[in-house]
Amino acid sequence: MRRAKISIIGSGNVGATAAHWAASKELGDIVLVDIPQVDGMPQGKALDLYQASPVEGFDSKIIGTTTYDATADSDVVIITAGLPRTPGMSRDDLIKTNAGIVKTVAENVAKHSPGAVVIVVSNPLDAMVYVAWKVTGFPTQRIIGQAGVLDTARYRAFLAAQIGCSVEDVQALLLGGHGDDMVPLLRYTFAGGIPVTQLIAKDKLDQIVTRTRNGGAEIVNLLKKGSAYYAPAAATVQMAESIIRDKKRILPCAAYCDKEYGVGGYFVGVPCVLGTGGVERVIEVELDPAERAMFNTSVSHVKDLVAGVKL
Repeated sequence: MRRAKISIIGSGNVGATAAHWAASKELGDIVLVDIPQVDGMPQGKALDLYQASPVEGFDSKIIGTTTYDATADSDVVIITAGLPRTPGMSRDDLIKTNAGIVKTVAENVAKHSPGAVVIVVSNPLDAMVYVAWKVTGFPTQRIIGQAGVLDTARYRAFLAAQIGCSVEDVQALLLGGHGDDMVPLLRYTFAGGIPVTQLIAKDKLDQIVTRTRNGGAEIVNLLKKGSAYYAPAAATVQMAESIIRDKKRILPCAAYCDKEYGVGGYFVGVPCVLGTGGVERVIEVELDPAERAMFNTSVSHVKDLVAGVKL
C-alpha cells in the first residue's frame, strides 16, 4: 500500500520538529523543503532524521531539498515558511513580507500537489491562511490554519498541573484567534468528565487563561532568542495525523466559516472534524453572551488582518 506523503515547507525549528514528530508516528514519507539560499540545511536535517529510523523503528523515507519537484502529489503540505516579527517591525510589514513568502509557496503547492490538504502555520496565521486559500484556489475545506490545537495544548497542560492530574484527562475547547484573541470556553472544559470550574477556583482559572494567551511570549522571553517549536510542531502533526489516518478528530482549527457562527467568509478558530478531505465539518457550539462578544471581537481582528493583505 502506498505510504502517505507529507511535504513540510520551511526547515527551521518548527518545520524540522514537525518532520521529527511525523516520522516518529510513521505517518508517511516526508519531504523537507527550504529556499536555495540555505541549500544543505534541509538535506542535512532530513539525513540526520532518517539515520534515527533504525533506532526508533520507523520506515518513513525522509529527504531534504530546495526545489518542489520531490513534493509532487503530496497528501498533506505543512507551511511553516516565513519570517518572525522583529523589534521595530510593524504588523503591516510582517504581513507584507510573509504574504509574499506564502504566496510563492502556495503557487508551488498548487502546481505540484493539486489534491493536497494544506496546513498553514506561518504568521500572522489568520492572514496567511487567507493567502494560501486565494493563491492555491483550493476548496476551503483543504486549507486549514494551526493555532487552536497549540493553544488548547498549553491550556490543558496548565490545567492539569494545577489540578494535579494527567494531561490526558483534561478536555478543553478554545475558539477565535491565536494568543490575545483566544476565547476560552470554561463551560466546555473538563477533567475526567468533571467541569473544571468545580476543580479550580475562579482566580486560578483566570490566571491560567491569561498564561495560555501569553504562552508564546512567555517562551520567547525565556529563550531570549527564538520562539516555541516543540508544541507548535506537535500540534501541527496531530492535525496531519487526523487527516492522513482519517481519524476524524474534533480539533480547534482556523477553518473557513461563512454562515457558521455568522462569520461571513473568513478563516477563524472553531472546532472541526478533520479527516481525509480536510475539514469535513465545522461544529457550532452554543455560546453565551459573554463568549459571543469575545468571539466577535476575535473575528473583527481577523478581518483587520485580512484587510492588510495585498496579493
